[in-house]
Amino acid sequence: MKTEPSAVLALVYWVHMLATVVWIGSLAGLIFLVIPIARKVLDTGAQVELLGLAQARLQNLGWFSLGLLAVTGLFQMSANPNYRGFLQISNLWSVAILAKHLTIALMLVLNTYLTFWLTPARQRAAFRQKKGLDTSQLSATLLKREQLLLAVTLGLSGLVLGLTALARAS
Repeated sequence: MKTEPSAVLALVYWVHMLATVVWIGSLAGLIFLVIPIARKVLDTGAQVELLGLAQARLQNLGWFSLGLLAVTGLFQMSANPNYRGFLQISNLWSVAILAKHLTIALMLVLNTYLTFWLTPARQRAAFRQKKGLDTSQLSATLLKREQLLLAVTLGLSGLVLGLTALARAS
């Protein structure tokens, strides 16, 4: 059976939207549910441990979702009649898409920092604290920084959705 191009494009849109929901939903769940509850009922050490466990699971899911978003987004962009070529900024759609991609690039930088520097630093501090060293101040500082970066990333995700809406409306 031959697959119609519109069916393939619909599948790509669906995967793209699913990856968006999973990624933004997990960020929102962490920021609006897990972190506030942890702050109310757990001490800093337990908050660090809980966030570490949650981050370990969410980082893999987040990076996988971002990979899917990149592949499906490029496919969608190339199929869009407004696409004129790489860095051909000729209409509102291309301006919105360029702004969206620059925002995504900033999000990638923040998530790379979070994944490969901040989270391991927080884990090292928690490990040292379990060994009896007083790293509570460092752990609290790293935890606050991590929570701030997660919130900024969620805000940038909202901006990406807004730029996507602007591009689709143009």
